[in-house]
This record gives sequence, structure tokens and C-alpha cells, in this order.
Amino acid sequence: MDDREIMGGKTEMSHEEVERIAQLTPEEKQIEKKLRRLIDMLIMPIVILVYLMNYIDRNNYAAAKLQGLTEDLNLSDQEYQTGLSILFVAYILMQVPSNLLLNYMGRPSLYIGFFVTAWGLVSALTSQVKSYGGIVACRFILGLTEAPFFAGILFYLSKWYTKKELALRMSIFYAGSLISGAFGNLIAAGILNGLKGARGLSAWQWLYIIEGAITCFIGVIICFILPDFPETWRLLSPEMKRVASRRLAIEAAEADVDEEGGMSQIKGLKLAFSDKRTYVLALAYLGITGASGFQNFFPSLTATLGYNHIISLLLVAPPYVFMVFYSLLHNYLSDRYQKRFWFWVTPIPITIVGFIVFMTTDAFGPRYFSLFLMNFVFAMNGTLYGWIATAIPRPPAKRAAAYAFINSVGNSASVWTPYTYRDRDAPHYIPALGTCIALQAIAFLCGLFMYFDLTRANKRLARLENEDVVLTEKELKRLRKTAEAEGIDISEARMLQKGFRYVV
Repeated sequence: MDDREIMGGKTEMSHEEVERIAQLTPEEKQIEKKLRRLIDMLIMPIVILVYLMNYIDRNNYAAAKLQGLTEDLNLSDQEYQTGLSILFVAYILMQVPSNLLLNYMGRPSLYIGFFVTAWGLVSALTSQVKSYGGIVACRFILGLTEAPFFAGILFYLSKWYTKKELALRMSIFYAGSLISGAFGNLIAAGILNGLKGARGLSAWQWLYIIEGAITCFIGVIICFILPDFPETWRLLSPEMKRVASRRLAIEAAEADVDEEGGMSQIKGLKLAFSDKRTYVLALAYLGITGASGFQNFFPSLTATLGYNHIISLLLVAPPYVFMVFYSLLHNYLSDRYQKRFWFWVTPIPITIVGFIVFMTTDAFGPRYFSLFLMNFVFAMNGTLYGWIATAIPRPPAKRAAAYAFINSVGNSASVWTPYTYRDRDAPHYIPALGTCIALQAIAFLCGLFMYFDLTRANKRLARLENEDVVLTEKELKRLRKTAEAEGIDISEARMLQKGFRYVV
């Protein structure tokens, strides 16, 4: 079939055939419900638990500061900040190659389980450092071993859930970090109160030993119980495996598979870097990651409220606990109504008000309340993760590269934002929180771009569905590019996109 036939709307595929392949049958929908319940019951608890430990092991550095780390190692303010940011240098370097390797290997259970065990071991051994050079080296290695997890899990979940399910699941997954923000500091407070000086070790040393050992144990378990992908999960019946693959292929109007061979990973990398949405979403993630950088200094912020170290650690928990529940509601509604833009921009003015209140007041009530408002930035994460999966849907190699690149750019903010939180700026930290406001403004502009870009894309898709419309040369060029990338002909590229829309 040549391009002239496509331009005139002539196709060889009937409407009945299109409808048959474009939706699940009633029987398949019943199987889908059982499949989704099984995924939710096994996979989600595992990834939440691991993300909880990921954040605890990464952020116990801030709690350790209040437990004598800086005094024992004779760290200056700048040296402490370097130890904080060096982790993210290593973290960024590993993102893209790690995700491409994960997709190529096809064994997330072993890949992720290995690195979880590795970062737990590094965290535990950090307890033995004696100098500034030692803590910097440990933080750098910790970044290398933690890097495969986050972007890898985002890609992993996108191989299990549809776009209507992702934002809520992503927010449930992200709840692991919020829970760690709350209970990680409660654990730290308990260790500070009960183990300081035990067996000749400081409280911060026990913090690293206990939390690192728990992570190592979890990593080993993951290797045996985490399923890889739907088509290889032994607990799934053949019917469930078929439905798991079909439902993802239907919503993207193409199969969720890569080409054979290792070169498909390079091709996926090129596809991700040639898509402008990859860069816009990366900049958006940088905005919210930089604006949420206060989490690395949360114990220091609560310490400005005038209480001792133990109370300061306990005061960290309530804002995080509140945000766990709000974030789940926020992203449940985003999934339910299939809206991303409005759920993306709503938290932005709330967080900006929180930053301004903290910078301009001294009373305990308003300053502590401002910490709750600042935490609204975390509600944006689940929305963004879901938006990435639907704005850059297929093929998997492209999605894996995009997730890794976006996560790399986003976390680059964590390299330089620690230097804006200077001790001499306490108690209001005006330069740091002013930077947070500017980053939230950038996040808003990125969301605005995505809104207009995806709205235009949906209008093009609607036009393609009208078989009586003669396509323009520009539209044909875009179809040819899609057909070439996916290994199908132009008529299939046009017809199989029937009903597909980007979530705006």
C-alpha cells in the first residue's frame, strides 16, 4: 500500500478488526482485574519497602549530622555539603547505562536485588569511616550502587501498569520515600536516645550499621521473590500473561516490545534523545527535585524551631505523614479523571507560600505550618512519573532511556542545591528557599509546555482517525517515522492508533 492510499484514507483493515484489536474482550477484562490485584498485592509492597530503605540509607546523612558525625570527622560546613552532593554525582553517571542494561538483561529481580544488597553493605561500612576523605568515598560509592534502583523501578512499573493505573501506583511507590522521611528520623531519634556510646560506637555509627544490615537482608530476599516481567512470571496463567501484554499494547497502539538484539537499546537511546518531551520532562523533574532539596536539611530546619536534637527529629515526622495521605489522594484523583496538568500545577503556589512563610516569620506555629506547605512539592512526583509513562510510551528501550535521563537531570539539582543551605543563613535560609521558589516557577513553565504540546498531539491523532481526511505531507512524514521506528507499515501505524490519546 503506497502513501497515496493512506492520504485518501483507503485501508485494508475493517472497522471490526480495528475494534477487536483495540480493546479487551469482557472475558479478558475479568482476567485483567485478577491480574491487577495480584500485581498490587506482591509487587507494590516490595518496591515500597525497598524505596523506604533507599531513602533512609541516602538521607541518614542528615540525621547523622545531628548525632555527632560532623564533630567526630571534623567536617566543616562546606565539607559536609560536599559529602551530601557527591552521592548525586555518582548517581547521575550510572542512570542511563544502568537502565539500558536492565532492559537488555530482562531480569529485574537479580539486577535490582544485587544493587539493593550492595548499597546496604556500603551504608553499613560507612559507620567505620574516620575522615572527610572516607565519608566522601563512601557517599560516592553509595550513589553508584543506589543509581540503578529508582529509574529502574519507574521503568519496571511501566511494564506492568497502564496509563490509567500509573499515577496512583507511582504515588504509592513514592510514599516509600515520604514514610522514610517520617520514620527514618523517628528511628534515628530512637538510636540517638538509646545506643549512643554502646560498645564504644557513636549514635551515628549505629544508625548506619542497623539500617545498612536491614537493607542487605531485603536485597537478598528480592532476588528470589520479585517477578521480572509478566511474560516470565510463573504465578501467571497463560491467559493472564496474554492479557498483561495485550492491555499495554492496546493503550499505546503498538506492542510493548523491542527489536531483537542489543542494538535496539542504542536505538531506544536515540529515540529518547530525539524527543523534545524527554528534555522538557527532565527540566520539570529538575524543578521539583531542586525545590524539594530541603528534605536533606529537614532536621536542620526543624532545629531552628528552638528544641533539642531529639525533639527536632521527632518534629520531622508529622509533615511527611500528612503528605503520604494527601499524595495518594492527589494522584488517585489524577488517575481517576485522567488529568495531569492541573494536578501538576496545583501544589506549586501552595509550596511557594510555604517557602515565603518560613523565610519571613519567627513564631513557632507559622514556621512549623510552613513545613507542611513546603511538603506539597512531593505530591507532584507521582503526577510526573505517570506523565512520563504516557507522554513517552513505547518502545521499552526508549522509555527506559528516557526515565534514566530524566532522573539524571532531575537529580543533578541535588549536586548543587546543598550549597545553598548555609549555616550562616539560619534560621530563615533565604537564599536556599528563594532558589526553591525559582525552581517551582520553572516546573510550572514545563507543565504549561506539556499541556499545549500534548493537546496539539491529540488533535493530530483525532485527525488521523478520520478516514475521509486527506493527510498532509507533514502528517505522512510523521507516520513514516513512527512506522519505521516500530517496524510496521504506514496503514497499521495509522489504524492502530485509533482511540489512543495522550493524557493531558
